[in-house]
Amino acid sequence: MIQSLLNAAPWWAWLGFHLFVFAMLALDLGVFNRKAHAPSIKEATAWSAVWISLALVFNLLIFKAVGPQKGLEWLTGFLLEKSLSVDNLFVFVLLFTSFKVALRHQHKVLFWGVLGALVMRAAMILAGTALLNQFSWMVYVFGGFLIFTGIKMLFFAGEKRDPAQHPAVRLFKRLVPFDEQGGHEQLFSLRNGRRCATPMLLVLLSVEITDLVFAVDSIPAVLAVTRDPFVVYTSNVFAILGLRSLYFLLAKMMDRFHRLEAGLAVILAFVGLKMTFAEWMKISTAVSLLVILGVLVVCVILSLAWPAAATEED
Repeated sequence: MIQSLLNAAPWWAWLGFHLFVFAMLALDLGVFNRKAHAPSIKEATAWSAVWISLALVFNLLIFKAVGPQKGLEWLTGFLLEKSLSVDNLFVFVLLFTSFKVALRHQHKVLFWGVLGALVMRAAMILAGTALLNQFSWMVYVFGGFLIFTGIKMLFFAGEKRDPAQHPAVRLFKRLVPFDEQGGHEQLFSLRNGRRCATPMLLVLLSVEITDLVFAVDSIPAVLAVTRDPFVVYTSNVFAILGLRSLYFLLAKMMDRFHRLEAGLAVILAFVGLKMTFAEWMKISTAVSLLVILGVLVVCVILSLAWPAAATEED
């Protein structure tokens, strides 16, 4: 497994990338967001621009270092993961509302959620690439799963469940000493001399579980574009790193993009078909990129042209 990683990129590239990521995260939380606060639209826009700019600079390095094919694969993987992660934001809004997390505490929860997501994504990407390389028939399993998920998402778009009522949440409260009044500043609190989990820990676990569920969709989707672990992992990480700032930028405008989920379902089904029939139907990375961009643009235009309220009245 280690050798497959080194075949994809030299050790110094892996090390340098992770040092850069952790340095940016330390700068983000330790310097600019040391105190809990609700990011303004201006701040969220600035950080979103920073993360997207860094991603495009990294993409340019990929283009120059290993050629246009890998560069296109990286850009497609990044855009695909970024678009799928937007659906994550809808769930985050519902989750924070359900657990009554104040806006000023949401940034810290998402920060620690990102760190956990990096570990989970790395493990899933390694497992996914290993399975595809070892068992060629797994491509049909992954492709079929993406098609099924896309169809399911298309027919059940807009159907959201209350995260606070999830069986896992109720089981956690029964098995772990829980302090309902523990707040969202610390993971644990002392109550009557007993260490108890706080709502922040429960919210953080919910964020990680949510990300794990979405990763089950997004990782196979990116593997349909490329099986290069370095390209898949780094494009995933850059998409996740900008998720927090994008959340605060779009949180109040989620309802305006109500048709986006149907578009994401179409994208999942498309990459699933591409993966399943790759042996008989060759679709270039450039075409995949144009399809993903086209679907997103159409969904945004339709959402703005026919708002949710007008649709309901119709």
